Amino acid sequence: MRVGAHVSIAGGVDNAVGNQRDVGGNCGQIFTHSPQVWQDPNVGDDEAAAFRDGTAEHLDGPWVIHSSYLVNLCTPKADLREKSIDSMQKEVDAAAELGIEYVNVHLGAHTGAGVDGGLDNAVSALDELDVPSGVTVLVESDAGSGTKLGGDFEHLGRVLAESSHDLGVCLDTAHAFAAGYDLSTPEGVDDTVAEFDDVIGIENLHCLHLNDSKHACGTNKDEHAHVGEGLIGVDGMRRIVSHPDLRDLPFVLETPTEDGKSFAWNIDRVRELRAEA
Repeated sequence: MRVGAHVSIAGGVDNAVGNQRDVGGNCGQIFTHSPQVWQDPNVGDDEAAAFRDGTAEHLDGPWVIHSSYLVNLCTPKADLREKSIDSMQKEVDAAAELGIEYVNVHLGAHTGAGVDGGLDNAVSALDELDVPSGVTVLVESDAGSGTKLGGDFEHLGRVLAESSHDLGVCLDTAHAFAAGYDLSTPEGVDDTVAEFDDVIGIENLHCLHLNDSKHACGTNKDEHAHVGEGLIGVDGMRRIVSHPDLRDLPFVLETPTEDGKSFAWNIDRVRELRAEA
């Protein structure tokens, strides 16, 4: 089973390998810099080599780079669009340097451009990227609050269909639940996976962000909970990690550190749920 967490690169990106091993993960996700500011990845050649070697020796992979929270591919604003494209180009280049297979990005908010206009903006922004060989950009499902796009599977499917790149999808379970896809029962999980396959194609799903939700289905509220302890709950999570179309995909946790529980507890819990299924 491929399961891991979003871990820190403090002190050098190569430290992410040890941080992942410390929580019991064998794949995972990183930021290449603080996600709250416009900043370029700062990866030295020696760090990159150590990261690649450590990953090959100790982990199963894959790794995912999560793009900056400031990136907005749907924006109608020229300056924000330019910054977003530049940031994404640097992320895919960093991924190639680090031997990382995926760069994950939210589509962003249309902020008045409308759904169609926002999705057109996202497609054209993505198409400006020069994506290196061996790197795939994943568009992530969103909770769908405000004018954010990506909460509906149709949004993701349209971007994949219209982009000139061979894109993929990262499905965040908490986001999908908040957007109205009920994952709290085995039947609900099965129905959601079937709808994803109909609208997007299950072959385009490359990764899952495995998070429970502190808020109810359809509330569009994005707040993660420990696996099995939120409103998706044990039954839904057990089915997600054992579903035949999902079980072999990498599961990346973005669960909170609270109540005496951190990534290690959640990774153990995921493995327990798989064993129970």
